[in-house]
Amino acid sequence: MLRGGLAALLASGLPLRARAASARHAIAMQGEPAWPPGFTAPTYANPAARKGGQLTHGVLGTFDSLNHLIVKGLAAANIRGYVVESLMARGYDEPFTLYGLIADTIETDDARSYVTFSINPAARFSDGRPVTPEDVIFTWELLRDRGRPNYRTYYVKVVKAEKIAPRSVRFDLTGADDRELPLIIGLMPVLAKHAVKPETFEDTSFEPLLGTGPYTITAVKPGESVTFTRNPDYWGRDLAINRGLWNFDRIRFAYYRDGNTHFEAFKKGDYDVRLETDPARWQTAYDFPALRDGRAVKEDFTYGLPKGMQGLVFNTRRPIFSDIRVREAILYLFDFEWINRTYFFNLYKRTASYFDGCDLSAHGVPANARELELLKPYPSLVRADIMDGKWSPPESDGSGGDRDGLRHAFALLAQAGYELKGTELTHRASGRPFAFEILTTTRDQERLALAFARNLKRAGINAQVRSIDATQFERRRISFDFDMMDYRWEQSLSPGNEQYFYWGSAAADQQGSRNYMGVKSPAIDAMISEMLSATTRENFVAATRALDRLLLSGFFVVPLYFPPKQWVARWKRIEHPSNTSLFGYLPETWWHGDAP
Repeated sequence: MLRGGLAALLASGLPLRARAASARHAIAMQGEPAWPPGFTAPTYANPAARKGGQLTHGVLGTFDSLNHLIVKGLAAANIRGYVVESLMARGYDEPFTLYGLIADTIETDDARSYVTFSINPAARFSDGRPVTPEDVIFTWELLRDRGRPNYRTYYVKVVKAEKIAPRSVRFDLTGADDRELPLIIGLMPVLAKHAVKPETFEDTSFEPLLGTGPYTITAVKPGESVTFTRNPDYWGRDLAINRGLWNFDRIRFAYYRDGNTHFEAFKKGDYDVRLETDPARWQTAYDFPALRDGRAVKEDFTYGLPKGMQGLVFNTRRPIFSDIRVREAILYLFDFEWINRTYFFNLYKRTASYFDGCDLSAHGVPANARELELLKPYPSLVRADIMDGKWSPPESDGSGGDRDGLRHAFALLAQAGYELKGTELTHRASGRPFAFEILTTTRDQERLALAFARNLKRAGINAQVRSIDATQFERRRISFDFDMMDYRWEQSLSPGNEQYFYWGSAAADQQGSRNYMGVKSPAIDAMISEMLSATTRENFVAATRALDRLLLSGFFVVPLYFPPKQWVARWKRIEHPSNTSLFGYLPETWWHGDAP
């Protein structure tokens, strides 16, 4: 009887000699995968978790589409993973490692100039039809030509994709010079060729995508709720990467338009798990009967990811924010210390890096020799204090009327051609008042923006706060139709191609990208390229820190804050594993304690 890897090699249809050398169960961005062939379950899951019951999530916002792969519309949450799977699956205890899922093996060379996936013979779409190389190639072409901008950016680097055996697909990556690309393709969602019409793919729709995942969408109330039901014939339930995951028979996502209604619904038990983002609410508002008598609990989860960059984003496409001195001046007018004390019980930490909280951050770290070498062609683009690791966001006296910050702001604004006329800041040459709009969509964003606008008023700046619904906000964000807005860029311990999507020059003019500030910088493009071509962790860290220094030096956002831990409340009918992943808590590993 053939076992394990040998059976997979022979079944692939490729010569044994060609596959045996490099076909593997997993791939890591750098180094080796932590879990060897034959691992039994993820370290952060409980393989003995009970199956059954229902998990209800509360989502703040709305949706008008079930297609998360296109620009149009506001897609419902969590279709990826639950309904539509990718070729491989992340291991959440490592920075960036993928393990077999739809594809049971992956093969690439040292230069990563190609990647070949062998499709698991058991892999099936939820309608029972097998996954084929034709489905994989079809999905790649569809997303390259009609998908979201990030997919188009990634997949256009592929020279060609071809079926080379009954179950094998080879992607030619010649010339891409991108060591992350095999992993990016490994995370490509796989759609059924027989169930997708390319000509209508980019239209918003409430018709569920046909995927291979553990759940299918069985009920939709537009804008209100989506219900996922476990597929009893799910092909991948016994895979090692899935053991202890996908434990609920049903998962319902209920949507709430208002933050207070959203919270009150949790207190009543209308949904089961809540990630809290407001320190004041975490500190004061969880005194309700179910929590007092033990039916609900509050927990802190530590996590090892970079804390990301949340900030008030300057749209530098607007002339008013094109001058870096103006952007830095406005940074001096944000009184974090007062806001943190007044609104957040001093529980937030100030964001000082695009990769805060890990070794990728340049904050507090002087540039090493490799960083200096990388940045040498761009001598004027990184400030001396940022290069030396001495810069931090301005710190106020916490009074709400800090004079030093105001003085620094006026000095910079004067250099940029502005002067105070009475109580109004105006441009000396044009006489134009300094005024702009802060776009918000939630009560929390609105509260912060109003506090900031009051402080800006002290400098004669008229900042109007405009709050709109989530659908309008998304439409305006996608088209870069804003002056300033609140946004958060999540980061991983292995940032890569998505950085082009965040701050690459090409993305600045690409609607739907996340280059919301509109930065176009050959230096930033070069650092991202260095990140993608790095073969050692040391060079990768150096390139990422160099990118961080360039972004910080551009003052493209007013950095905000982050919680030091994940604050999660749950009803005790829902249980979770004792181990927390590097990425933090994972609802897909939780289960219903009362499940049969």
